Amino acid sequence: MVEFGGWNMPVQYGPILDEVRCVREKVGLFDLSHMGRVTISGPDAVAFVDRTVSCYCAKIAVGGIRYGLLCQEDGGPIDDVLVYRGVDDVFVVVNASNTAADLDWLRKHTGDFDVEIHDQTDELAMLALQGQNSAAVLAKLTDADLGNLGYYKHTHASVCGIPDVRISRTGYTGEDGFEIYFPCAEAERVWAELSAAGEPEGLAPIGLGARDTLRLEAGMSLYGHEIDLEHNPIEAGLNFAVSFKEEKGDWIGRDALQRVKQNPSRKLVGITTDGKRVPRQGYPLYAGDTRVGEICSGAVSPTVGTNIGTAYLPLALSEVGQTIDMDLRGKRQACTVVALPFYSRTR
Repeated sequence: MVEFGGWNMPVQYGPILDEVRCVREKVGLFDLSHMGRVTISGPDAVAFVDRTVSCYCAKIAVGGIRYGLLCQEDGGPIDDVLVYRGVDDVFVVVNASNTAADLDWLRKHTGDFDVEIHDQTDELAMLALQGQNSAAVLAKLTDADLGNLGYYKHTHASVCGIPDVRISRTGYTGEDGFEIYFPCAEAERVWAELSAAGEPEGLAPIGLGARDTLRLEAGMSLYGHEIDLEHNPIEAGLNFAVSFKEEKGDWIGRDALQRVKQNPSRKLVGITTDGKRVPRQGYPLYAGDTRVGEICSGAVSPTVGTNIGTAYLPLALSEVGQTIDMDLRGKRQACTVVALPFYSRTR
């Protein structure tokens, strides 16, 4: 157990690489209650989100979900978020370590918008099932029509006898999976019932260590690693989460990111290395004697079968197949630039 974003969190329940394999081959159960959960309601809820978040909220169909970012005027992201479009409100899931800052930022920018911002982090638990057997497990405990719940969609249904539970189908592992949101008082019981229902499907609890490896294999950015105030979403390859459509109107950070889009100077890439040293955040990267970047994230990948990492490199060094060196206390190890993601279940 470790401190993480103000919460006491499990790094692992068993061997990390075994937990990764369990999610890839069967199904894993995650406690994500450390994530921030915010409801934005009122007549101007959608317009307010379109002013403060990079994705185009008004274009999200009711029941849809989009990935977006809260950005400063200079385009530096304060956080990356998931935006859930509801009938009368917008539900936003944010990172644990950024929840207080995100709420402060949103409240400072309400201006003339007729909205209410409700922090539900302490009210709602958040559990997730991830892996190819996730639907089989959840179907035992819900009356939701999971077969018709598409990717990046959400609905409300009964789960474990609890009515009106929000169920979404997103995930941070590259696998099929579901998130459920329900009153915190029920968390221990729901965890136990999901665990029991998942036993025939090979379910295991999964900690932070495996979660980080899974998302890295799937090429998904983590705030504080691939994105932060110094690393913008355009150069991070998150263009899909940034809308420049005129109909969306002006939003915080738009002009700065438009300039970056027209003239990027670096690119987030994947790297692999067959050496014995595993890439870790902060390890410097060199082309000859010139330092050209540093590792953002790194891990041993049981899925890919080698050491993997991410890094920002100058455009001239970002082509697939380019070789560079990772330096660890003066010892060099060769790395090769590869395309992201490292793993995709659809190919």
